Amino acid sequence: MQRFTELYRTLDQTTSTNAKVAAMVEYFEAAPGADQAWAVYFLSGRRLRRLVGASLLRQWLAESSELPEWLVEQTYASVGDLAETIALLLADRVVPDPFASRGLADFVEGDLLTLRGLEHDHARRERVTGWWQTLPYDACHLVNKLMTGALRVGVSQTLVATALAQVSGLPRPVILHRLMGEWTPDAAFAAALLAEDDGAAVLSRPYPYCLASPIERRPGELSIDEVAEQLGDVADWQAEWKWDGIRGQLIRRQSQTFLWSRGEELITGQFPEIAKAAEALPDGTVLDGEVLAWQDGAPMPFSALQRRIGRKKPGAKTLADYPVILRCYDLLEVGGVDVREQPLALRRAQLESLAATFPDRLHLSEVLEATRWSALAEQRQDSRERAVEGLMLKHRESHYGTGRKRGLWWKWKIEPHTVDAVMLYAQPGHGRRANLYTDYTFAVWDGELLVPIAKAYSGLDNQEIDELDRWIRRNTRERFGPVRSVEPVQVFELAFEAIARSTRHKSGIAVRFPRIRRWRKELAPAEADTLASLEALLP
Repeated sequence: MQRFTELYRTLDQTTSTNAKVAAMVEYFEAAPGADQAWAVYFLSGRRLRRLVGASLLRQWLAESSELPEWLVEQTYASVGDLAETIALLLADRVVPDPFASRGLADFVEGDLLTLRGLEHDHARRERVTGWWQTLPYDACHLVNKLMTGALRVGVSQTLVATALAQVSGLPRPVILHRLMGEWTPDAAFAAALLAEDDGAAVLSRPYPYCLASPIERRPGELSIDEVAEQLGDVADWQAEWKWDGIRGQLIRRQSQTFLWSRGEELITGQFPEIAKAAEALPDGTVLDGEVLAWQDGAPMPFSALQRRIGRKKPGAKTLADYPVILRCYDLLEVGGVDVREQPLALRRAQLESLAATFPDRLHLSEVLEATRWSALAEQRQDSRERAVEGLMLKHRESHYGTGRKRGLWWKWKIEPHTVDAVMLYAQPGHGRRANLYTDYTFAVWDGELLVPIAKAYSGLDNQEIDELDRWIRRNTRERFGPVRSVEPVQVFELAFEAIARSTRHKSGIAVRFPRIRRWRKELAPAEADTLASLEALLP
Protein backbone atom coordinates (compact mmCIF):
# COMPACT_ATOMS: atom_id res chain seq x y z
CA MET A 1 0.00 0.00 0.00
CA GLN A 2 2.84 2.38 0.75
CA ARG A 3 4.06 2.16 -2.84
CA PHE A 4 0.60 2.94 -4.25
CA THR A 5 0.10 5.73 -1.70
CA GLU A 6 3.31 7.35 -2.88
CA LEU A 7 2.20 6.99 -6.50
CA TYR A 8 -1.16 8.59 -5.72
CA ARG A 9 0.53 11.51 -3.94
CA THR A 10 2.89 12.08 -6.87
CA LEU A 11 0.10 11.97 -9.46
CA ASP A 12 -2.07 14.28 -7.37
CA GLN A 13 0.64 16.89 -6.84
CA THR A 14 2.16 17.23 -10.31
CA THR A 15 0.76 18.65 -13.52
CA SER A 16 3.65 17.34 -15.63
CA THR A 17 2.55 14.60 -18.02
CA ASN A 18 6.10 13.24 -18.24
CA ALA A 19 6.38 13.12 -14.44
CA LYS A 20 3.09 11.25 -14.18
CA VAL A 21 4.12 8.68 -16.79
CA ALA A 22 7.52 8.24 -15.12
CA ALA A 23 5.89 7.68 -11.71
CA MET A 24 3.51 5.07 -13.13
CA VAL A 25 6.32 3.28 -14.98
CA GLU A 26 8.34 3.09 -11.76
CA TYR A 27 5.34 1.66 -9.90
CA PHE A 28 4.39 -0.92 -12.54
CA GLU A 29 7.96 -2.15 -12.91
CA ALA A 30 8.25 -2.86 -9.18
CA ALA A 31 4.70 -4.01 -8.28
CA PRO A 32 3.58 -7.66 -8.33
CA GLY A 33 0.93 -8.69 -10.86
CA ALA A 34 -2.17 -8.40 -8.66
CA ASP A 35 -1.09 -4.95 -7.45
CA GLN A 36 -0.48 -3.90 -11.05
CA ALA A 37 -4.00 -4.99 -11.99
CA TRP A 38 -5.69 -3.10 -9.16
CA ALA A 39 -3.59 -0.01 -9.83
CA VAL A 40 -4.64 -0.08 -13.50
CA TYR A 41 -8.24 -0.56 -12.38
CA PHE A 42 -8.24 2.57 -10.22
CA LEU A 43 -5.99 4.76 -12.37
CA SER A 44 -7.99 4.08 -15.54
CA GLY A 45 -11.10 5.53 -13.92
CA ARG A 46 -12.86 2.39 -12.73
CA ARG A 47 -14.35 2.59 -9.27
CA LEU A 48 -15.65 0.27 -6.59
CA ARG A 49 -19.32 0.50 -5.89
CA ARG A 50 -19.62 2.70 -2.80
CA LEU A 51 -18.94 0.57 0.25
CA VAL A 52 -20.24 3.00 2.89
CA GLY A 53 -22.69 5.85 2.37
CA ALA A 54 -21.54 9.44 2.78
CA SER A 55 -24.10 10.18 5.51
CA LEU A 56 -22.78 7.32 7.66
CA LEU A 57 -19.20 8.45 7.13
CA ARG A 58 -20.07 12.00 8.22
CA GLN A 59 -21.85 10.62 11.28
CA TRP A 60 -18.87 8.43 12.21
CA LEU A 61 -16.53 11.37 11.61
CA ALA A 62 -18.47 13.56 14.05
CA GLU A 63 -18.41 10.79 16.66
CA SER A 64 -14.71 9.98 16.20
CA SER A 65 -13.55 13.60 16.15
CA GLU A 66 -15.74 14.53 19.15
CA LEU A 67 -16.57 17.74 17.31
CA PRO A 68 -20.08 19.21 17.04
CA GLU A 69 -21.93 17.96 13.98
CA TRP A 70 -22.42 21.52 12.70
CA LEU A 71 -18.66 22.11 12.79
CA VAL A 72 -17.98 18.87 10.91
CA GLU A 73 -20.53 19.86 8.28
CA GLN A 74 -19.08 23.36 8.01
CA THR A 75 -15.57 21.92 7.62
CA TYR A 76 -16.78 19.50 4.96
CA ALA A 77 -18.50 22.35 3.10
CA SER A 78 -15.28 24.37 3.22
CA VAL A 79 -12.97 21.54 2.14
CA GLY A 80 -15.40 20.19 -0.46
CA ASP A 81 -14.11 16.61 -0.31
CA LEU A 82 -15.24 14.10 2.33
CA ALA A 83 -12.15 11.88 2.07
CA GLU A 84 -9.85 14.85 2.60
CA THR A 85 -12.01 16.24 5.42
CA ILE A 86 -11.74 12.96 7.34
CA ALA A 87 -7.98 12.81 6.88
CA LEU A 88 -7.54 16.44 7.93
CA LEU A 89 -9.58 16.04 11.12
CA LEU A 90 -8.42 12.61 12.26
CA ALA A 91 -5.21 11.41 10.65
CA ASP A 92 -1.83 11.79 12.32
CA ARG A 93 0.81 12.93 9.86
CA VAL A 94 3.73 11.26 11.66
CA VAL A 95 2.54 7.83 12.81
CA PRO A 96 3.96 4.82 10.91
CA ASP A 97 1.69 3.29 8.30
CA PRO A 98 0.43 -0.12 9.52
CA PHE A 99 -0.36 -1.08 5.91
CA ALA A 100 3.08 -0.12 4.58
CA SER A 101 4.25 -3.70 4.10
CA ARG A 102 1.00 -4.88 2.51
CA GLY A 103 0.27 -4.86 -1.18
CA LEU A 104 -2.57 -2.95 -2.81
CA ALA A 105 -4.38 -6.13 -3.85
CA ASP A 106 -4.04 -7.62 -0.36
CA PHE A 107 -5.66 -4.56 1.23
CA VAL A 108 -8.42 -4.13 -1.37
CA GLU A 109 -9.41 -7.80 -1.45
CA GLY A 110 -8.73 -8.67 2.20
CA ASP A 111 -10.05 -5.56 3.93
CA LEU A 112 -11.81 -3.05 1.72
CA LEU A 113 -14.13 -5.34 -0.25
CA THR A 114 -15.01 -7.40 2.82
CA LEU A 115 -16.83 -4.36 4.21
CA ARG A 116 -19.80 -5.51 2.11
CA GLY A 117 -19.89 -8.79 4.00
CA LEU A 118 -20.31 -7.13 7.38
CA GLU A 119 -23.98 -7.32 8.30
CA HIS A 120 -24.20 -4.48 10.81
CA ASP A 121 -23.23 -0.82 10.62
CA HIS A 122 -21.52 -1.20 14.01
CA ALA A 123 -19.04 -3.72 12.60
CA ARG A 124 -18.29 -1.54 9.60
CA ARG A 125 -17.94 1.49 11.85
CA GLU A 126 -15.37 -0.25 14.04
CA ARG A 127 -13.27 -1.25 11.06
CA VAL A 128 -13.43 2.09 9.25
CA THR A 129 -12.82 4.27 12.30
CA GLY A 130 -9.98 1.94 13.23
CA TRP A 131 -8.31 2.84 9.94
CA TRP A 132 -8.86 6.53 10.58
CA GLN A 133 -7.24 6.34 14.02
CA THR A 134 -4.13 4.39 12.97
CA LEU A 135 -3.26 5.59 9.45
CA PRO A 136 -1.02 8.55 8.62
CA TYR A 137 -2.54 11.38 6.58
CA ASP A 138 -1.64 10.25 3.02
CA ALA A 139 -2.71 6.64 3.60
CA CYS A 140 -5.94 7.71 5.34
CA HIS A 141 -6.78 10.09 2.50
CA LEU A 142 -6.20 7.33 -0.10
CA VAL A 143 -8.20 4.68 1.79
CA ASN A 144 -11.14 7.08 2.07
CA LYS A 145 -10.94 7.82 -1.66
CA LEU A 146 -11.00 4.12 -2.50
CA MET A 147 -13.82 3.41 -0.05
CA THR A 148 -16.07 6.17 -1.39
CA GLY A 149 -15.33 5.52 -5.08
CA ALA A 150 -14.00 9.07 -5.47
CA LEU A 151 -10.41 8.41 -6.53
CA ARG A 152 -9.42 10.84 -9.27
CA VAL A 153 -5.76 11.45 -9.99
CA GLY A 154 -5.66 13.48 -13.18
CA VAL A 155 -4.57 10.70 -15.50
CA SER A 156 -6.53 9.32 -18.41
CA GLN A 157 -6.71 5.72 -19.53
CA THR A 158 -4.56 6.74 -22.49
CA LEU A 159 -1.84 8.02 -20.14
CA VAL A 160 -1.98 4.80 -18.11
CA ALA A 161 -1.61 2.86 -21.36
CA THR A 162 1.40 5.01 -22.27
CA ALA A 163 3.14 3.94 -19.05
CA LEU A 164 2.19 0.28 -19.53
CA ALA A 165 3.46 0.40 -23.12
CA GLN A 166 6.85 1.58 -21.85
CA VAL A 167 6.94 -1.22 -19.26
CA SER A 168 5.90 -3.96 -21.69
CA GLY A 169 7.43 -2.74 -24.94
CA LEU A 170 4.03 -3.16 -26.63
CA PRO A 171 2.38 -0.52 -28.85
CA ARG A 172 0.02 1.70 -26.89
CA PRO A 173 -3.02 0.83 -29.10
CA VAL A 174 -2.60 -2.83 -28.12
CA ILE A 175 -2.65 -1.91 -24.41
CA LEU A 176 -5.68 0.36 -24.91
CA HIS A 177 -7.57 -2.41 -26.69
CA ARG A 178 -6.83 -4.85 -23.88
CA LEU A 179 -8.13 -2.35 -21.31
CA MET A 180 -11.51 -2.01 -23.02
CA GLY A 181 -14.59 -3.83 -21.83
CA GLU A 182 -15.02 -5.91 -18.70
CA TRP A 183 -12.09 -7.53 -16.93
CA THR A 184 -11.16 -8.75 -13.46
CA PRO A 185 -8.25 -7.01 -11.72
CA ASP A 186 -6.06 -9.96 -10.79
CA ALA A 187 -2.58 -11.31 -11.50
CA ALA A 188 -3.79 -13.26 -14.54
CA PHE A 189 -5.18 -10.12 -16.12
CA ALA A 190 -1.95 -8.21 -15.44
CA ALA A 191 0.07 -10.98 -17.09
CA ALA A 192 -2.22 -11.00 -20.14
CA LEU A 193 -2.19 -7.21 -20.31
CA LEU A 194 1.61 -7.06 -20.57
CA ALA A 195 2.13 -10.29 -22.54
CA GLU A 196 3.55 -10.34 -26.06
CA ASP A 197 0.95 -9.48 -28.68
CA ASP A 198 -0.44 -12.59 -30.37
CA GLY A 199 -3.19 -10.72 -32.22
CA ALA A 200 -5.94 -12.45 -30.25
CA ALA A 201 -8.95 -10.47 -29.07
CA VAL A 202 -11.24 -11.25 -26.16
CA LEU A 203 -14.61 -12.26 -27.56
CA SER A 204 -16.62 -9.32 -26.22
CA ARG A 205 -13.89 -6.66 -26.24
CA PRO A 206 -14.67 -3.37 -28.06
CA TYR A 207 -12.07 -1.09 -29.60
CA PRO A 208 -11.03 2.29 -28.19
CA TYR A 209 -13.18 5.00 -29.74
CA CYS A 210 -11.97 7.49 -32.33
CA LEU A 211 -13.14 10.97 -31.31
CA ALA A 212 -13.63 14.24 -33.16
CA SER A 213 -12.39 17.73 -32.32
CA PRO A 214 -14.78 20.72 -32.38
CA ILE A 215 -14.40 23.10 -35.30
CA GLU A 216 -15.22 26.50 -33.89
CA ARG A 217 -13.83 29.88 -32.96
CA ARG A 218 -14.90 31.33 -29.66
CA PRO A 219 -17.13 33.15 -29.06
CA GLY A 220 -18.77 32.38 -32.42
CA GLU A 221 -18.56 29.97 -35.29
CA LEU A 222 -16.11 29.96 -38.17
CA SER A 223 -16.97 31.58 -41.46
CA ILE A 224 -17.02 29.45 -44.60
CA ASP A 225 -13.74 30.99 -45.74
CA GLU A 226 -12.15 30.12 -42.38
CA VAL A 227 -13.39 26.53 -42.63
CA ALA A 228 -11.98 26.21 -46.13
CA GLU A 229 -8.65 27.68 -45.06
CA GLN A 230 -8.43 25.31 -42.09
CA LEU A 231 -9.48 22.09 -43.84
CA GLY A 232 -8.51 22.57 -47.49
CA ASP A 233 -10.28 20.88 -50.41
CA VAL A 234 -13.81 19.74 -49.57
CA ALA A 235 -13.26 16.68 -51.78
CA ASP A 236 -10.80 15.32 -49.19
CA TRP A 237 -13.52 15.10 -46.56
CA GLN A 238 -16.46 12.78 -45.93
CA ALA A 239 -19.40 14.68 -44.44
CA GLU A 240 -22.19 13.06 -42.41
CA TRP A 241 -24.89 14.23 -40.05
CA LYS A 242 -23.87 14.39 -36.40
CA TRP A 243 -26.43 12.26 -34.62
CA ASP A 244 -27.57 12.98 -31.06
CA GLY A 245 -27.76 9.59 -29.38
CA ILE A 246 -25.57 7.10 -27.53
CA ARG A 247 -22.29 6.23 -29.23
CA GLY A 248 -21.99 2.47 -29.43
CA GLN A 249 -19.97 -0.42 -30.86
CA LEU A 250 -21.91 -3.45 -32.04
CA ILE A 251 -19.83 -6.65 -31.92
CA ARG A 252 -20.74 -9.93 -33.55
CA ARG A 253 -18.20 -12.67 -32.82
CA GLN A 254 -18.59 -16.47 -32.63
CA SER A 255 -22.38 -16.16 -32.97
CA GLN A 256 -22.58 -13.88 -29.93
CA THR A 257 -23.58 -10.20 -29.83
CA PHE A 258 -22.30 -7.39 -27.61
CA LEU A 259 -23.30 -3.73 -27.66
CA TRP A 260 -20.98 -1.36 -25.79
CA SER A 261 -21.46 2.33 -25.00
CA ARG A 262 -18.63 4.80 -25.25
CA GLY A 263 -18.52 4.78 -21.45
CA GLU A 264 -17.60 1.07 -21.64
CA GLU A 265 -20.95 -0.10 -20.35
CA LEU A 266 -22.39 -3.28 -21.81
CA ILE A 267 -25.87 -2.20 -22.95
CA THR A 268 -26.91 -5.23 -25.03
CA GLY A 269 -29.82 -6.04 -22.72
CA GLN A 270 -31.16 -2.49 -22.80
CA PHE A 271 -31.56 -2.59 -26.59
CA PRO A 272 -32.66 -6.15 -27.42
CA GLU A 273 -33.99 -5.18 -30.88
CA ILE A 274 -30.49 -4.12 -31.94
CA ALA A 275 -28.99 -7.31 -30.51
CA LYS A 276 -31.58 -9.34 -32.44
CA ALA A 277 -30.79 -7.48 -35.66
CA ALA A 278 -27.07 -8.18 -35.20
CA GLU A 279 -27.71 -11.88 -35.66
CA ALA A 280 -27.82 -11.18 -39.40
CA LEU A 281 -24.22 -9.90 -39.38
CA PRO A 282 -21.30 -12.12 -40.40
CA ASP A 283 -19.14 -13.40 -37.56
CA GLY A 284 -16.14 -11.18 -36.86
CA THR A 285 -17.96 -7.88 -37.51
CA VAL A 286 -17.61 -4.74 -35.40
CA LEU A 287 -19.65 -1.64 -36.25
CA ASP A 288 -19.32 1.87 -34.81
CA GLY A 289 -22.48 3.96 -34.72
CA GLU A 290 -25.11 5.81 -32.75
CA VAL A 291 -28.04 4.32 -30.86
CA LEU A 292 -31.07 6.52 -31.62
CA ALA A 293 -34.71 6.52 -30.60
CA TRP A 294 -36.29 6.33 -34.06
CA GLN A 295 -39.89 6.50 -35.23
CA ASP A 296 -41.60 7.16 -38.56
CA GLY A 297 -38.31 7.54 -40.38
CA ALA A 298 -36.87 10.24 -38.10
CA PRO A 299 -34.99 10.50 -34.80
CA MET A 300 -37.01 11.13 -31.66
CA PRO A 301 -35.78 13.64 -29.03
CA PHE A 302 -32.94 12.49 -26.81
CA SER A 303 -35.39 12.55 -23.91
CA ALA A 304 -37.14 9.58 -25.57
CA LEU A 305 -33.88 7.65 -25.62
CA GLN A 306 -33.41 8.45 -21.94
CA ARG A 307 -36.51 6.37 -21.22
CA ARG A 308 -34.47 3.35 -22.34
CA ILE A 309 -31.25 4.19 -20.50
CA GLY A 310 -30.85 2.33 -17.23
CA ARG A 311 -33.59 -0.23 -17.94
CA LYS A 312 -31.75 -3.53 -18.11
CA LYS A 313 -34.82 -5.38 -19.42
CA PRO A 314 -37.29 -2.93 -21.00
CA GLY A 315 -40.91 -4.08 -21.12
CA ALA A 316 -43.09 -4.48 -24.18
CA LYS A 317 -44.69 -1.03 -23.79
CA THR A 318 -41.31 0.71 -23.52
CA LEU A 319 -40.06 -1.14 -26.60
CA ALA A 320 -43.15 -0.08 -28.52
CA ASP A 321 -43.24 3.54 -27.36
CA TYR A 322 -39.51 4.22 -27.78
CA PRO A 323 -38.17 2.04 -30.61
CA VAL A 324 -34.45 2.32 -31.40
CA ILE A 325 -32.01 1.76 -34.25
CA LEU A 326 -28.24 1.76 -34.63
CA ARG A 327 -27.11 4.36 -37.16
CA CYS A 328 -23.86 2.80 -38.45
CA TYR A 329 -21.04 5.01 -39.71
CA ASP A 330 -17.85 2.96 -39.49
CA LEU A 331 -16.59 -0.58 -39.83
CA LEU A 332 -13.79 -1.64 -37.46
CA GLU A 333 -13.55 -5.39 -37.95
CA VAL A 334 -14.30 -7.59 -40.94
CA GLY A 335 -14.15 -11.38 -40.78
CA GLY A 336 -12.36 -11.10 -37.46
CA VAL A 337 -9.65 -8.83 -38.96
CA ASP A 338 -8.97 -5.41 -37.44
CA VAL A 339 -9.34 -2.89 -40.31
CA ARG A 340 -8.92 0.33 -38.31
CA GLU A 341 -5.61 1.14 -40.02
CA GLN A 342 -7.26 1.11 -43.45
CA PRO A 343 -8.20 4.54 -44.85
CA LEU A 344 -11.74 5.69 -44.19
CA ALA A 345 -12.63 5.55 -47.89
CA LEU A 346 -11.88 1.83 -47.98
CA ARG A 347 -13.68 1.13 -44.71
CA ARG A 348 -16.69 3.06 -45.99
CA ALA A 349 -16.82 1.01 -49.22
CA GLN A 350 -16.85 -2.21 -47.19
CA LEU A 351 -19.49 -0.79 -44.85
CA GLU A 352 -21.75 0.11 -47.77
CA SER A 353 -21.38 -3.41 -49.15
CA LEU A 354 -22.29 -4.89 -45.79
CA ALA A 355 -25.20 -2.46 -45.38
CA ALA A 356 -26.91 -4.04 -48.39
CA THR A 357 -27.71 -6.96 -46.03
CA PHE A 358 -28.67 -4.87 -42.98
CA PRO A 359 -31.94 -5.78 -41.26
CA ASP A 360 -34.43 -3.09 -40.24
CA ARG A 361 -32.80 -1.99 -36.96
CA LEU A 362 -29.40 -1.28 -38.55
CA HIS A 363 -29.23 1.83 -40.73
CA LEU A 364 -26.34 3.16 -42.78
CA SER A 365 -25.35 6.75 -41.97
CA GLU A 366 -25.79 8.98 -45.01
CA VAL A 367 -22.80 10.65 -46.68
CA LEU A 368 -23.58 14.19 -47.81
CA GLU A 369 -22.46 15.19 -51.29
CA ALA A 370 -21.01 18.66 -51.92
CA THR A 371 -18.47 20.18 -54.27
CA ARG A 372 -17.83 23.29 -52.16
CA TRP A 373 -17.86 24.20 -48.51
CA SER A 374 -20.70 26.68 -48.91
CA ALA A 375 -22.95 23.86 -50.16
CA LEU A 376 -22.18 21.83 -47.04
CA ALA A 377 -22.84 24.88 -44.90
CA GLU A 378 -26.28 25.23 -46.51
CA GLN A 379 -27.10 21.61 -45.67
CA ARG A 380 -25.85 22.17 -42.13
CA GLN A 381 -28.49 24.89 -41.69
CA ASP A 382 -31.13 22.14 -41.90
CA SER A 383 -29.71 20.37 -38.83
CA ARG A 384 -32.39 21.34 -36.34
CA GLU A 385 -35.21 20.41 -38.71
CA ARG A 386 -33.57 16.99 -39.04
CA ALA A 387 -33.04 16.71 -35.24
CA VAL A 388 -29.26 16.43 -35.62
CA GLU A 389 -26.45 18.47 -34.06
CA GLY A 390 -24.62 19.52 -37.22
CA LEU A 391 -22.03 17.78 -39.37
CA MET A 392 -19.20 15.31 -38.88
CA LEU A 393 -16.19 15.85 -41.17
CA LYS A 394 -13.78 12.92 -41.55
CA HIS A 395 -10.70 12.91 -43.76
CA ARG A 396 -11.08 10.22 -46.41
CA GLU A 397 -7.54 8.98 -45.79
CA SER A 398 -7.90 8.86 -42.00
CA HIS A 399 -7.46 5.65 -40.07
CA TYR A 400 -9.65 4.87 -37.05
CA GLY A 401 -7.40 6.23 -34.32
CA THR A 402 -7.57 6.06 -30.54
CA GLY A 403 -9.02 9.06 -28.75
CA ARG A 404 -9.07 12.57 -30.18
CA LYS A 405 -6.51 12.86 -33.01
CA ARG A 406 -6.77 16.50 -33.95
CA GLY A 407 -6.97 17.04 -37.70
CA LEU A 408 -8.53 13.70 -38.72
CA TRP A 409 -12.14 14.02 -37.56
CA TRP A 410 -14.03 17.25 -36.85
CA LYS A 411 -17.49 17.98 -35.48
CA TRP A 412 -19.00 21.08 -37.08
CA LYS A 413 -21.94 21.66 -34.80
CA ILE A 414 -24.66 24.21 -35.33
CA GLU A 415 -24.74 27.25 -33.10
CA PRO A 416 -26.48 26.37 -29.81
CA HIS A 417 -29.76 27.82 -28.62
CA THR A 418 -29.31 30.74 -26.25
CA VAL A 419 -31.42 32.36 -23.56
CA ASP A 420 -30.93 35.33 -21.23
CA ALA A 421 -31.71 34.13 -17.70
CA VAL A 422 -31.58 35.50 -14.16
CA MET A 423 -29.46 33.84 -11.48
CA LEU A 424 -31.55 32.77 -8.47
CA TYR A 425 -29.34 30.42 -6.43
CA ALA A 426 -25.66 29.61 -5.98
CA GLN A 427 -23.76 26.89 -4.17
CA PRO A 428 -20.09 25.99 -3.72
CA GLY A 429 -18.22 23.83 -6.17
CA HIS A 430 -16.11 20.78 -5.30
CA GLY A 431 -12.43 20.04 -4.91
CA ARG A 432 -10.32 23.12 -5.64
CA ARG A 433 -13.49 25.23 -6.00
CA ALA A 434 -15.01 24.17 -2.69
CA ASN A 435 -14.51 27.67 -1.25
CA LEU A 436 -16.08 29.46 -4.20
CA TYR A 437 -19.69 29.75 -5.33
CA THR A 438 -19.46 28.27 -8.83
CA ASP A 439 -22.70 26.28 -9.32
CA TYR A 440 -25.65 28.44 -10.30
CA THR A 441 -29.39 28.07 -10.88
CA PHE A 442 -31.02 30.26 -13.53
CA ALA A 443 -34.62 31.27 -14.21
CA VAL A 444 -36.77 33.02 -16.81
CA TRP A 445 -39.98 35.00 -16.47
CA ASP A 446 -43.37 33.30 -16.37
CA GLY A 447 -45.64 36.30 -16.03
CA GLU A 448 -44.38 38.10 -12.94
CA LEU A 449 -42.64 35.04 -11.52
CA LEU A 450 -39.13 33.70 -12.13
CA VAL A 451 -39.16 29.94 -12.74
CA PRO A 452 -35.92 27.90 -12.69
CA ILE A 453 -34.96 26.31 -16.01
CA ALA A 454 -31.34 25.18 -15.67
CA LYS A 455 -28.24 24.75 -13.54
CA ALA A 456 -24.83 25.59 -14.95
CA TYR A 457 -21.30 25.78 -13.62
CA SER A 458 -19.06 26.26 -16.65
CA GLY A 459 -18.35 29.17 -18.95
CA LEU A 460 -16.90 31.87 -16.69
CA ASP A 461 -13.18 32.58 -16.43
CA ASN A 462 -11.37 32.70 -13.07
CA GLN A 463 -11.61 36.46 -12.78
CA GLU A 464 -15.38 36.42 -13.38
CA ILE A 465 -15.82 33.56 -10.89
CA ASP A 466 -13.98 35.53 -8.20
CA GLU A 467 -16.00 38.66 -8.93
CA LEU A 468 -19.31 36.79 -8.89
CA ASP A 469 -18.37 34.93 -5.71
CA ARG A 470 -17.81 38.23 -3.89
CA TRP A 471 -21.13 39.56 -5.20
CA ILE A 472 -23.01 36.44 -4.07
CA ARG A 473 -21.66 36.73 -0.53
CA ARG A 474 -22.73 40.39 -0.33
CA ASN A 475 -26.18 39.83 -1.83
CA THR A 476 -27.43 36.64 -0.17
CA ARG A 477 -31.15 36.71 0.70
CA GLU A 478 -31.58 33.26 2.33
CA ARG A 479 -29.51 30.16 3.05
CA PHE A 480 -30.63 26.57 2.57
CA GLY A 481 -27.68 24.51 3.79
CA PRO A 482 -24.87 25.13 1.27
CA VAL A 483 -27.26 26.87 -1.17
CA ARG A 484 -27.73 30.64 -1.16
CA SER A 485 -30.67 32.51 -2.60
CA VAL A 486 -29.43 35.77 -4.10
CA GLU A 487 -30.95 39.02 -5.27
CA PRO A 488 -32.46 38.27 -8.73
CA VAL A 489 -30.62 40.99 -10.63
CA GLN A 490 -27.73 39.29 -12.43
CA VAL A 491 -28.46 38.23 -16.03
CA PHE A 492 -26.45 35.63 -17.94
CA GLU A 493 -26.65 34.33 -21.47
CA LEU A 494 -26.90 30.53 -21.37
CA ALA A 495 -26.20 28.24 -24.30
CA PHE A 496 -27.77 24.79 -24.65
CA GLU A 497 -28.01 22.08 -27.28
CA ALA A 498 -31.65 21.02 -27.13
CA ILE A 499 -34.92 21.58 -25.32
CA ALA A 500 -37.76 19.20 -24.44
CA ARG A 501 -40.89 18.94 -22.33
CA SER A 502 -40.27 17.66 -18.82
CA THR A 503 -42.63 16.86 -15.96
CA ARG A 504 -39.66 16.74 -13.57
CA HIS A 505 -39.13 20.50 -13.65
CA LYS A 506 -41.45 23.21 -12.37
CA SER A 507 -41.02 25.15 -15.59
CA GLY A 508 -42.23 22.13 -17.60
CA ILE A 509 -39.12 22.10 -19.79
CA ALA A 510 -35.57 20.73 -19.67
CA VAL A 511 -32.55 21.97 -21.61
CA ARG A 512 -29.57 19.83 -22.60
CA PHE A 513 -25.94 20.69 -21.80
CA PRO A 514 -26.57 24.19 -20.39
CA ARG A 515 -23.49 26.37 -19.89
CA ILE A 516 -22.79 30.05 -19.35
CA ARG A 517 -21.90 31.91 -22.52
CA ARG A 518 -21.43 35.39 -21.06
CA TRP A 519 -22.33 37.61 -18.14
CA ARG A 520 -24.85 40.18 -19.44
CA LYS A 521 -24.04 43.04 -17.04
CA GLU A 522 -25.69 45.52 -19.38
CA LEU A 523 -29.13 43.89 -19.08
CA ALA A 524 -31.67 44.57 -16.38
CA PRO A 525 -33.44 41.50 -14.95
CA ALA A 526 -36.71 42.58 -16.59
CA GLU A 527 -34.98 42.14 -19.97
CA ALA A 528 -34.37 38.44 -19.42
CA ASP A 529 -36.26 35.96 -21.60
CA THR A 530 -39.65 34.44 -20.86
CA LEU A 531 -40.82 30.89 -20.52
CA ALA A 532 -42.99 31.44 -23.59
CA SER A 533 -39.92 32.30 -25.67
CA LEU A 534 -38.30 29.05 -24.59
CA GLU A 535 -41.44 27.03 -25.29
CA ALA A 536 -41.38 28.44 -28.82
CA LEU A 537 -38.11 26.50 -29.34
CA LEU A 538 -39.70 23.16 -28.49
CA PRO A 539 -39.59 20.75 -31.44
